[in-house]
Amino acid sequence: MKISAVLITFNEEANIEAALGSLAGIADEFIVVDSFSTDRTVKLAREFTDRVVERKWTNYADQKNFADGLAVHPWILSLDADERISEELRTELLALKNEDPSCVGFSIPRLVFYLGRWIRHCGWYPDRKIRLFLRAAARWEGEYVHETLAVQGEIRKLKGPLRHYTYRSIGDHLARLNKFADLGAQKLYAQGRKSRWYHLLVLPFSRFVKSYVLKRGFLDGFAGMVVSVLNGYSIFVRYAKLREIWKKGERIEPFPD
Repeated sequence: MKISAVLITFNEEANIEAALGSLAGIADEFIVVDSFSTDRTVKLAREFTDRVVERKWTNYADQKNFADGLAVHPWILSLDADERISEELRTELLALKNEDPSCVGFSIPRLVFYLGRWIRHCGWYPDRKIRLFLRAAARWEGEYVHETLAVQGEIRKLKGPLRHYTYRSIGDHLARLNKFADLGAQKLYAQGRKSRWYHLLVLPFSRFVKSYVLKRGFLDGFAGMVVSVLNGYSIFVRYAKLREIWKKGERIEPFPD
């Protein structure tokens, strides 16, 4: 098995070295597609590989499809800059390199580090993603946020986790939550969806209960409480922004609907 490690980046100087370093010995080539970072991301990436391409940002799916298309080898290992290969996953991937798998992809669990601890509940784990796949059998889809990989064929599971250092702080979490809420609202608007009272009151609370109680977020202590509250808040903000979009475009009925 020959593997091309593929990353898309923008202002990831704090992460890019650790991400690429964790792939040493696993990837047979590194490909980095950068959206014209204003920090040292490109310079640091070029210390690992000369396959660094700068491309204007379009969207997550299109950017990843473009990056995958640059790969020389048939197997793609797609990694985000804030992710690292764990030692357990490294062992599994090195073993796979000596095989010729009959499947077309492998799903990998992600383990998030947040507020000083690994989050094993709240619905954040195992958060399986297909990250190792045959390029010919897969394509990224989605125009807005939370791109998905459409794969044709058998998917097997790996046990070792990707270690995910997704948020540096609560402030960083809130900032990205706001960004994703914008994209999520735009997606719902494009689908013709409306924001109703239960989207703003019932869904956020039910998401908190699901995360904190049903998914046992309370076992993750203070971090689990923060994650669960913000899981619910993210729903509220998304639908509040959707309502704002509609209000700018047309006269809507008074709240509540």
